Amino acid sequence: MGSVDAQGADALVIGAGPNGLVAANLLADAGWDVLVLEATGAAGGAVRSAEITAPGYLNDLFSSFYPLAYASPVIRRLDLEASGLRWTHAPDVLAHLLPDGRGAVLNRDPARTAASLERFAPGDGDRWLAAYDEWRALSGPLLSALFSPIPPVRGGLALLARLRTAGALRLARRLALPARTLGAELFRGEGGPLLMAGCALHTDLSPLDVGSGVYGWLLTMLGQQVGWPVPVGGAQRLTDALVTRLRARGGRIAYGMPVDRVLVARGRAVGVRTRGGTLCRARRAVVADVPAPALFLDLVGRRWLPPRLVDDLAHFRWDGSTVKVDWALSGPVPWTDPAAAGAGTVHLGGDLDGLTGFAADLARGVLPAEPFLLVGQMSTADPTRSPAGTQALWAYTHLPFRRAWDGAEVVAHVARMEAVLERYAPGFGRLVVGRHVAGPGDLERADPSLVGGALGGGTSAAYQQLVLRPVPGLGRADTPVDRLFLASASAHPGGGVHGGPGANAARAALARDRAVGGGLYAAAVSAAHRAIYR
Repeated sequence: MGSVDAQGADALVIGAGPNGLVAANLLADAGWDVLVLEATGAAGGAVRSAEITAPGYLNDLFSSFYPLAYASPVIRRLDLEASGLRWTHAPDVLAHLLPDGRGAVLNRDPARTAASLERFAPGDGDRWLAAYDEWRALSGPLLSALFSPIPPVRGGLALLARLRTAGALRLARRLALPARTLGAELFRGEGGPLLMAGCALHTDLSPLDVGSGVYGWLLTMLGQQVGWPVPVGGAQRLTDALVTRLRARGGRIAYGMPVDRVLVARGRAVGVRTRGGTLCRARRAVVADVPAPALFLDLVGRRWLPPRLVDDLAHFRWDGSTVKVDWALSGPVPWTDPAAAGAGTVHLGGDLDGLTGFAADLARGVLPAEPFLLVGQMSTADPTRSPAGTQALWAYTHLPFRRAWDGAEVVAHVARMEAVLERYAPGFGRLVVGRHVAGPGDLERADPSLVGGALGGGTSAAYQQLVLRPVPGLGRADTPVDRLFLASASAHPGGGVHGGPGANAARAALARDRAVGGGLYAAAVSAAHRAIYR
């Protein structure tokens, strides 16, 4: 039977990724006793740092730039600066370099961004400033709605009051546009559309996919408004601040405790069992920061789930696999275009047609011969990351999703990535003093939530968003198992380090606990799920 944790906790949180830590903090704020069970030996999930290339070079193991965290109302309310977090910025937010030598640059000064885009087409500078003014007018209620549970009542009403019916309909249309179409509507030249299309490719969507425009619009406009900041001293500092805050409120984290079963009695989550056989009791809630298929099919099991939910999970779609390479460089990257020198992030590998072709290859399951690279110049953003005059650099690119990759394929693709870098920065290879490659399998082994090297907890496609995320009917954190809540990127509002899924799960757990002993709340949730899955 295994050992028993007789004490248990009010809430057991499965997984110490950023969403799990956000949920744990909010429950601890409410006075709950919280125990986080982390499968690995470290907190943070995909928000961690270490020296993996060469001594003195600090590398972010997964994610690096955090505009969503910086702008998120959820993260802001936690006041992580009081727990030691400090932010810093690169001189330029983003540069997208074209094969013909031109480059579009996003800078936190709107006039500098406008001047860059003006070089692509007369008037595009003013068009950028007009688009940014439009964003600023609605960004507050829009971000509030984005990071709220479904339905986003407060943020949605504030948006409607500001836009009126006609404006709301136009916004709805914009949110559905492909990135390439949105760029063409807003600009005349290629610079603005390139910035948006490249940002859309941070997801698994093509510039031609319905809804891809909203990602390009969101990331570029946040870059203009707040930049793409990084934590001083590495991504780990963001995790450290969440852990410090949680412990100050009495929360606990147990490492090396992989959960292999959510314990259910009479349809209610009552605890968990770890792989080592330890049984932990949950007095009020179990909150799971794990991918939806793993939670429902592996940890809960089909016995406790509606058959239609199990059927729907067979159609759950992951986002693309990823390969990430970190380099320690003895000097700055020798860019042919000096516009890239001050950018924290650089996009490489194509014009609009090239980006569209890259995404089409991924959709067909083909490894692109010309990979699109997202490059991070970490020492440019944060000089503490490497010795003076050097550069801690990374690049990642998307692959077609597979659960397993052949090592030779990954090695060959890394060679393609380095060839792209050499083309835009001749002599790059001579500066390399250390290198670390993380293929899809390596990423998953380091963070089990990155299934097949997928970073987003599931596709960003419109058919798996909002009330359809992770499957139809599970748009909220509540699940068909009473007192069990989904807090991972598989839940609304999806991938990215912003804490939305964790906050939504914590809110749902607190609401369920408050509602007349939870009975009325549980009955309402149960009735809703019966209507969906009958």
